[in-house]
Amino acid sequence: MKPTDVRKPDYYHKVVDCQWACPAHTPVPEYIRLIAAGRHADAYLVNWHSNVFPGILGRTCDRPCEPACRRGRVEQNNGEKPEPVAICRLKRVAADYKGDIRARLPKPAAKKNGRSIACVGAGPASLTVARDLAPLGYAVTVFDQDPRAGGFMRTQVPRFRLPEAVIDEEVGYILDLGVEFVGGRRIDSMKALLAEGFDAVFVGCGAPRGRDLDIPGRQEAAAQIHIGIDWLASVYFGHVDKVGRRVIVLGGGNTAMDCCRSARRLGGEDVKVIVRSGFDEMKASPWEKEDAMHEGIPILDCRVPKAFVHENGRLTGMIFEKVRVEQDAKGHRKLVPTGEPDEFHACDEVLLAIGQENAFPWIERDIGIAFDDRDMPVVDKTTLQSSLPQVFFGGDAAFGPKNIIWAVAHGHEAAVSIDRMLHGEDITVRPPPQVRLLSQKMGIHEWSYDNDILPDARHKVPWAPAEKTLSRIDVEVELGFDPATAWKEAQRCLNCDVQTVFLHDKCIECDACIDICPMDCLTLTANGEEDELRQRLTAPALNLAQDLYVSDELRTGRVMVKDEDVCLHCGLCAERCPTGAWDMQKFLLDMTHAGPGCRDTKREAA
Repeated sequence: MKPTDVRKPDYYHKVVDCQWACPAHTPVPEYIRLIAAGRHADAYLVNWHSNVFPGILGRTCDRPCEPACRRGRVEQNNGEKPEPVAICRLKRVAADYKGDIRARLPKPAAKKNGRSIACVGAGPASLTVARDLAPLGYAVTVFDQDPRAGGFMRTQVPRFRLPEAVIDEEVGYILDLGVEFVGGRRIDSMKALLAEGFDAVFVGCGAPRGRDLDIPGRQEAAAQIHIGIDWLASVYFGHVDKVGRRVIVLGGGNTAMDCCRSARRLGGEDVKVIVRSGFDEMKASPWEKEDAMHEGIPILDCRVPKAFVHENGRLTGMIFEKVRVEQDAKGHRKLVPTGEPDEFHACDEVLLAIGQENAFPWIERDIGIAFDDRDMPVVDKTTLQSSLPQVFFGGDAAFGPKNIIWAVAHGHEAAVSIDRMLHGEDITVRPPPQVRLLSQKMGIHEWSYDNDILPDARHKVPWAPAEKTLSRIDVEVELGFDPATAWKEAQRCLNCDVQTVFLHDKCIECDACIDICPMDCLTLTANGEEDELRQRLTAPALNLAQDLYVSDELRTGRVMVKDEDVCLHCGLCAERCPTGAWDMQKFLLDMTHAGPGCRDTKREAA
């Protein structure tokens, strides 16, 4: 293998599994250390720079960082299923205990730059674009059909998961940057919007149309059958304040979980979720399913809806065919009837949460925006630009339903594209992140970070009493960590961003580091092809998703090889090394957002 080129930002970035997995590349270990130090405001601002909505995401994020967390794969004695650090809930801690940070946020631009940007929809993608561009002097106008900004975070995420005060606060931080919000205005024509003279338009209107289910009885019982996302919005606006006693929710995603838990609070005594797929194949996050079941809501899988049953136009139940999941020769999933009798489930109302679709009837097809065969805009996945150069898409409007943190990532990238385009620069050239490595050495055997990792199991977030939370829809269920528990949970972090940096010219090949490594992830050996080399390390490196570090050739012709997969970043190799060939260096990665730092002229001058 060739020596590892650690000058490439992605090498060390990939070792920080949580940050690599986060679409917005939030520096997770950095803010967790700040929480452990009681510096909650600093931790919040580290988050705010990357993910824009720490308080919101600390309650609602899909947490792609947590399955990636190294803690979940290196523990040997934490039960049958070792769990990752509670990264998402620690983010909430930073938001809950930060105090007043408004004085530390950017100020509105003292002078406008003469360029105007329209954002369609006031959800997380559009608000991120506004957050990044307004302080640079752009006149940003955000349009939304609803009277208040926030998009689906406000209207479709229930209040028992996300209090409105949190939305008001974090959306307010953005609007206070000089952003003009035009609520209650639905954009009905892209052609008309472009005629208003905006230099760029960002479309972040989400995927506003829920899928329907056209099976027998749908039209006859229509009054008791509701589209899930529309129903959630009706609950928010107060148009719906009760449900029937027996409710069936169809669908296996997070929207279905929000629907069933909302129905439980609005008077549903017999609420159940019924899904076509197997339980493990459901799109809902595991913790969302657990929360629903914890509240007494059963989830019935492998049942395909066949008909709505009604009497004189009144819904009385549904008929389902039982199936089993099989894989065909190509590995594709098939639902095969079991041959068992169909099931009848009585109900008074049905909520359809079987998916969402984009709807762009307001974009004329003769203005230069190309659409694909799914009637989705053709959007560059890197720049977020459409075939009409001044129009950009992001969030669910760009590639279909995902989640808030992906919408934020799209907003950052679109803002970079808009900023570069309006400065006459090639938007396909993406600015590299800023990277620093800082030695943590404070003495011969001391480091400026705490490498004494607690063996605790993951701490549970306390809940408010069920009799209180199930009686009202606006009572938040999760109470969040208190500072003491947050400190304990933060101590579970392995500091994956404190990198083991190897200087091959200092190594005397004494094996001291190999002897002391608790995970057997270091090997001095002859070089070879990767597949073969992985098998003859001190411990075979089996996780191909994690790179091997391979040093330059040492004096004996051998190389130092490190399996990055299971390293604890404990620093014992560096403490033991008699020559200082190993060092512990904190890796800081700062994604380059819109502004002078993203432009060619700035980098050339530097």
